[in-house]
Amino acid sequence: MTKHLTGTREEWLAARLKLLAAEKELTRRSDQVAEQRQALPWVRVDKAYRFETDQGSATLADLFAGRSQLLVYHFMFGPDYKAGCPSCSMIADGFDGSVVHLANHDVTLMAVSRAPLSKLQAYKKRMGWSFPWVSSASGDFNFDFNVAFTEQQQRDGSIEYNYARGGHAMDATTQFPEPVVQFATTCGTDALTYTRDRPGLSAFVVEDGAVYHTYSGYARGVDSLWGAYQWLDRAPLGRNEAGGVWWRRHDEYAQR
Repeated sequence: MTKHLTGTREEWLAARLKLLAAEKELTRRSDQVAEQRQALPWVRVDKAYRFETDQGSATLADLFAGRSQLLVYHFMFGPDYKAGCPSCSMIADGFDGSVVHLANHDVTLMAVSRAPLSKLQAYKKRMGWSFPWVSSASGDFNFDFNVAFTEQQQRDGSIEYNYARGGHAMDATTQFPEPVVQFATTCGTDALTYTRDRPGLSAFVVEDGAVYHTYSGYARGVDSLWGAYQWLDRAPLGRNEAGGVWWRRHDEYAQR
């Protein structure tokens, strides 16, 4: 017998109507936050970043591919990783379906990582992805946008991630949470090396030939991009993570 609350259809409908009011309020609030996000001042990007792409070396402006807006997913794949982060991989599983729609709405979506392009290409082939993915291995892009950090920053505790110094699970230097250790192992590296790269999203716009940075979000700020979680939040048992990390790369699950 279920341990969950049960009731009549009438009781369910009464509770559902209360929930509907809360959902509508959340939607309105989300719209307001989106307006705040889009009202942020633009910051001109004057640094000459270079990236390695499937088509060769490119500037940040080149990544727009002729469109006026660029969305960059900062995919955790450090230069010493042997595979991409499982969490980023789960998020990226949803990119291919969106890329074409965004491209036809004046927005380019791509991933950027510090690993060499050859590693990204091999992993992309393994995962069966087609979205654009470029390497920033030769420059400061990831460091400047606060998704990559140095060994020295780890040692002296000066990492600032998600607009704060310290307090994040990946900021440890000795006792890391078990999921961090587990993910590092699946990436073929140690926890210290693994946590020198972080996930995030950055947005850019080009106007009159100048590129501007408009937004960046980190940590749970990218939750809404995690398509599977949006489905789980509507499933009867929700995220149901009492047992710890449950997800893997999509080619690592046992066949069911």
